[in-house]
Amino acid sequence: MASRTVPLLPARYGAPILKRVPDSVIPCVGAVIKDDQGRLLLIKRGHEPGAGLWSVPGGRVEPGETDAEALVREMREETGLTVQAGPLLGRVRRPGQDGPAAAGGQDNIVLDIRDYAATVTGGTLCPGDDAAEARWVAVSELPSLPITEGLVEALTSWGVLRPGRH
Repeated sequence: MASRTVPLLPARYGAPILKRVPDSVIPCVGAVIKDDQGRLLLIKRGHEPGAGLWSVPGGRVEPGETDAEALVREMREETGLTVQAGPLLGRVRRPGQDGPAAAGGQDNIVLDIRDYAATVTGGTLCPGDDAAEARWVAVSELPSLPITEGLVEALTSWGVLRPGRH
């Protein structure tokens, strides 16, 4: 299916997120986890989209998986931790990439990311899969890190972070 241009609508946080109707939408999940000290579990992305940026761990939902199954798998792969999925906190859509169309990929894909609260039940924190680093981050550290676009705003709007405390 060919993409088509649609009029830009005002963006909630500055820049428009989507400029065209996507060729495909890819379901993804993310885990929002705080430890007993109030630190947030973040990974530094090792691959696109967002290579080098810090974000919550997560990834694509594989065919046949539930969101909870995908969340548990992605956490194990990216952080070495075993988790129990909790309630849905919120959802965002972000532009993604699947390789250039000339190479058989799609230039115009959208990542439909559903972020869930989660609880660590075991394992040892260790980056893996496409995570270059994984660590617990104090909220006060967030302004000093290169964070994926819109993450702090989303976490604040969902009540995970307090306004003005980051």
